[in-house]
This record gives sequence, structure tokens and C-alpha cells, in this order.
Amino acid sequence: MPPIITAFESSPDRGQGLARDMRVRWALEEVGQPYNVRLVSFKAMKEPAHRALHPFGQIPTYEEDGLALFESGAIVLHIAQQHAGLLPDEANAQARAVMWMFAAINTVEPPILELQTAKFAEGDKPWTAERLPLIKQRIRHRLDELAVRLGDADWLDGAFSAGDLMMMHTLQRLKPSGLLGDYSNLAAYVARGEARPAYKRAFAAQLAVFTGKPPTG
Repeated sequence: MPPIITAFESSPDRGQGLARDMRVRWALEEVGQPYNVRLVSFKAMKEPAHRALHPFGQIPTYEEDGLALFESGAIVLHIAQQHAGLLPDEANAQARAVMWMFAAINTVEPPILELQTAKFAEGDKPWTAERLPLIKQRIRHRLDELAVRLGDADWLDGAFSAGDLMMMHTLQRLKPSGLLGDYSNLAAYVARGEARPAYKRAFAAQLAVFTGKPPTG
């Protein structure tokens, strides 16, 4: 049986590929693994059946052959370890790819999520106007460092890996802010990821949930 993942029944991003099930869809497409999707409502996410899979009542989750996982990074790592295509064969290169996965989640993503929280969850608070410049400064600091490390390379460490997948999806969350456009090599890096056929298939599948129209091609 193909694995089953969960995704928003009605995604806040309106099908633009920013929800975290996109990372899992993309990974599965990269390794050529068919999968099924179970859509969950916001109400269902907080009910006991879903919390048995994800104790924090979020998406995505992953179920296969008696294994149930939550957290997109853990799911992508599991997929990468089970199927060829997302981790290098050489041990040290593989360890570095995993390192970049953690860097995306633990170092680059936190200030980006803070920006989203400030704008959408705290936009009406009196302190938000003062906080936003500080948050953007922290984001720019991380982007400065990442841009230097990437340089003119296509990918973070040799061939495309799960580290790139996680990093690029993290950076995509900056598109509405305009911050990513200030870094030409990082913007080009994300564009290379979006040009991959596996990404396009995953994006089309997530968008179809919003439009109600099956993906074509």
C-alpha cells in the first residue's frame, strides 16, 4: 500500500505550496513513490483521531506499514533514507545533507516564521510596528550568511539533496515579503528547485486541493 499523508482540507496559503505537506509531497515525487492524501479540516486536526497521529494537532502526518510519523523534517528524512534520490551515497556527504535539513528548520526558518506570526497573528497589536524591523533584520542576517555560503553553486553541497529541498521550501515562505528578491543567488536557487519536475508535480497536486480541479500532465 502507498503511504498516506495528511494535508489541509482548506489550506491558509490557498494552494500556493507553502503548507508543510508540500515538503513531503515533493520528497515523494523526487523518489518516485506513489502516495495517497487524506485531507483534514481544522476541526478534525484537533480531535483525538488526528492527535493520535500528531499530538500537536497539525499537518502533515505520514502512515505506512504500521509506521506513523509527524513533523515534516522527520518525514522527509525517513523518505530519503528509504528511497534513492534525496541523499548522497557517500557517508560524509550524506551527513552534510542531513545537516542542511536541520539548518533549514532550526536556523533559517525560525525568524521567517516569526515574521509571519507578527504579520498575520499579531498584526493588530501595538508592538508589531516596532518588532517588524527587528525581525526583518534577523532574517537578513541569516540570508546574508546563506547567500555567502551558497555563492554561485547550484545546490548547497554537490548534487541536489533533501537538504536543498528543506532549505528551498523554507525560503519560499519569504516570497510575499519581498526579502528573498534582495538576494539574487538565493532567488535563483529557489527558482531552480521550482523548475524540477518533481516540484511541479507536487505543487500541482497541492494546488488542485484548493481549485478542486485535478492536476494535468
